Amino acid sequence: MRSGPAAGHDGILHEAAFYGSDEEFLAVVLPFLREGVAAGEPTVSIFGERNQRLLRAALGEGSGVRFIDGGPHYLRPASAIRSHREMLAGYVAGGAAQIRIAGDVPHPGVGVPWEWWARYEAAANEVYDEFPMYGLCPYDTRTAPPEVLEDVRRTHTHVVTADGDRRPSPLYVRPRDFLATAVAPWTLPLQAAPPALELADPSPAQGRHAVGVLQLIAGLGDEERQGLELSVTEVVTNATRHGASPVRLRGWAEPGRIVVAVTDAGPGPADPAAGLMPAGGPGGLGLWLTHQLCAYVSLHHGPDGFTIRLVAEHP
Repeated sequence: MRSGPAAGHDGILHEAAFYGSDEEFLAVVLPFLREGVAAGEPTVSIFGERNQRLLRAALGEGSGVRFIDGGPHYLRPASAIRSHREMLAGYVAGGAAQIRIAGDVPHPGVGVPWEWWARYEAAANEVYDEFPMYGLCPYDTRTAPPEVLEDVRRTHTHVVTADGDRRPSPLYVRPRDFLATAVAPWTLPLQAAPPALELADPSPAQGRHAVGVLQLIAGLGDEERQGLELSVTEVVTNATRHGASPVRLRGWAEPGRIVVAVTDAGPGPADPAAGLMPAGGPGGLGLWLTHQLCAYVSLHHGPDGFTIRLVAEHP
């Protein structure tokens, strides 16, 4: 039996919270965690180091809360989804009727691109819905930009405040509707310059060669370079097989970073959550693989067609 606001609810209950001080953060998160432990539910805290330290100090030793380092966990959305689903499935197999998870996903206020994390927050309502998950996502209004806070209200069904007030979000939209709208694609300053190279209708081999040329400028490690080569191969193959000609590859590089954008004249994948899960549709597994290998992946529908932008950089 589920406890708290999720009682009687099937699937995921996805709440957001907004706080402007450490005291407000604790006022929101501590009751959530303590109520889960008191109900005998698996209760998980996935925050960055500073917030984890605040929670550990407030809860004390032997709190019953499972702490997971948010940095590695929230490195990439697709990896976070895979880890979340494995954890949730394990708890359900062990008999859990509800799992509580509180965590903070990255955003530009902490130096991380938002676009694919906005897609993650929307997709969470679907990719976790087969599990009895009660999720709380607190956002720090001191660091999160206004556009991020707006998207949070659109991707979470409920909003809870530090005084315990809990209401449906009036801005919430269905995941597919949110994902089908254009979240502004993140761009790097080096993309303001003309691309270092540009190819028309490239083959996968030519795409890999382009990465090698850009690598002369970037000097990435072998793991990052190889991951980008494989990702470019998948994206060029998908554009050729499932997109529409012309296909255009553009590349930029600076020490420590490579950006490759592949555009075709087609509509892009039908699934707006493509890449976040290993979908079985055309190119779905390859696109999911790129989300595991690259530092950042952007999907964008524009007047020129569908563009996938891949970023590889030193960790």
